[in-house]
Amino acid sequence: MEPELSIVIPAFNEQDRLGATIRQILEYVSANNIRSELIIVDDGSTDDTSAAAEEVAGEFPAQTVSVIRYQRNRGKGYAVRTGLGAAQADIALFSDADLSTPIGELNKLIDPVRSGEYDLTFGSRALDRSLIGTHQPWRREQGGKVFNFVVRLMTGMPFWDTQCGFKAFSMPKFRPLLDVMKIDRFGFDVEFLYVARLHGLRLMEIPVRWNNDDRSKVNVLRDSIRMFDEVRQIRRNARNGKYNVDIE
Repeated sequence: MEPELSIVIPAFNEQDRLGATIRQILEYVSANNIRSELIIVDDGSTDDTSAAAEEVAGEFPAQTVSVIRYQRNRGKGYAVRTGLGAAQADIALFSDADLSTPIGELNKLIDPVRSGEYDLTFGSRALDRSLIGTHQPWRREQGGKVFNFVVRLMTGMPFWDTQCGFKAFSMPKFRPLLDVMKIDRFGFDVEFLYVARLHGLRLMEIPVRWNNDDRSKVNVLRDSIRMFDEVRQIRRNARNGKYNVDIE
């Protein structure tokens, strides 16, 4: 029987926390009778990320879990695209490996896609900051606000938080766009939303619960500079017609 939901988790050197994440997801979908598949994409880890995923998956023989692994680290964007490309369900959810947004928030994103009202929904920390339990350090939080303000200016998108790692997709609508995506690292979130909006998909930003994980791999200075460069690249790609694709 085909799954009704594909859940994609990109993972790079996540052997220590990935097991707990997988267990929480599989316990949730089991308890709520969600016919799902879980896709772990090991983005060229140098530790035992894949083995950790397979070990915990073995505790849930009734659930469908697959681990995709490749040798060279390609970036989070590449990993998410790989997982979405392998998704069997018509609705897919991408979640960060740390579950900063609890898996119990998934219905907020899935329901508007399932009903056909929206084609892409994404979690937001900015629309209702009272839902944030554990905040990021002040510098990272302010840097995120600046980045999203610049994204609004440079892309014309009206959204306040493009970077929250919790997004849902109508795959019949979004799958044709995967092949034209160019950004392999942290700027991929902006590209996903920009290209989807460019092609007329219906997008909705939804406030979700969120907690900072101190083990985040994001470096404020290095990654902010890289993401600004990637946003400029997205604009160049659009001007040069690199996002052109025929979709029904």
